Amino acid sequence: MANVYTSADQIDFTLKELPAMPVPQKVMMVKPTYFDVTYVINPHMSGHVGMVDTIQAGNEWNSLLDGFKELGFEMVVLDGQEGLPDMVFCANQSLPFCDERGDKKVIMGIMYTPERKEEVPFIEQWFRQNGYEVYHLDEKKVNAFEGMGDGIWHFKRQLLWGGYGIRTSFDAYEQISNILDVPVIALELKDERFYHLDTCFCSLDEKSVLIYPNAFSTEGLSMIHALYENVIEAGIDEAEKLLAVNAVAPDGKNVLIQRGCTDVNNKLLDHGFNVHEFSTDEFLKSGGSVFCMKLLLW
Repeated sequence: MANVYTSADQIDFTLKELPAMPVPQKVMMVKPTYFDVTYVINPHMSGHVGMVDTIQAGNEWNSLLDGFKELGFEMVVLDGQEGLPDMVFCANQSLPFCDERGDKKVIMGIMYTPERKEEVPFIEQWFRQNGYEVYHLDEKKVNAFEGMGDGIWHFKRQLLWGGYGIRTSFDAYEQISNILDVPVIALELKDERFYHLDTCFCSLDEKSVLIYPNAFSTEGLSMIHALYENVIEAGIDEAEKLLAVNAVAPDGKNVLIQRGCTDVNNKLLDHGFNVHEFSTDEFLKSGGSVFCMKLLLW
C-alpha cells in the first residue's frame, strides 16, 4: 500500500519506527569527457551555451573524485557518452535503494527533457551487471521521474523525500512507495531555479537538513520541520548562485560543497559538521554541483 504524505498532519510515524538503511559505501561518477552546455533546459544554463572550459571541468571533476576517495569511499567510474553532455550528473537517472538485509534495488528514471532520455540505459546497464534488482515506473501513468535529483533518502532511514512539480511527476511517488514499501514525503517545488529537490534540500544526518526555504510551500516546510530537529537555512545568494544546497553529506559527518559558500559553511561548522570545499564552477554553468555529480551506492 502506497504511503505518500503531503501535509504534516498526515505524518503518523516517528523516524525511530522506520526500518534502518545502511550508509552507502560506494560513489558513482561519470567522466566529463563530453560535458558541455549545448542547450538550455534550466535557468542556470541560460547564457552559458558553448562557455564551458572543458579542461577546467575535468580538473574540477578529478578533484571531487579524489575528495570521495580521501573519505574512504570505493569509486565506480563510468565513461561518458558522446551526445549526452549532462550524463555527468549521474544523480538523476536512477534511485538506488538498499534495505536493512542488504538487498539492493533500483528504480530507473524517466527523464523530463528529450535531451537527457538516452542517458538512462547506460546507467541501467551498470546496475544489471552489479546485483541490483531493476524496476521501471509505468510511463503510461508517470510523465517524469528524475531519480535522486528529486528523490532523496533520509540519512540511515527508509524514508524518501520526493520533490515534484518541475522535473518529476507527483504520480511517480505512489509507484515508488509501492515498489520499495517505503513512505514518501512529497514536497512541491515552486521555483524553476530550484528545479530539482537536490538544489534546495540536503539530508545531512538523521536529525539535520540543509534547505533553501523559499523553494517550498508552507506545507512542505511544515513537513520538513516535523521530522528534522535541526533545519539549517541557506540564503538566496549562495543557494542560487553557488548551489550551496546541492551539497552532500555521504557519511553524516563530512559535507562536500561548492567553494565560497561562507554563510552556509559557518552554519554547518556550528552544527558540528566537517566542511570540504570544491570548485564546481564549470558545472554550475549547467545547473549542477557536488550532489548532482555523484550517485551514492551500496
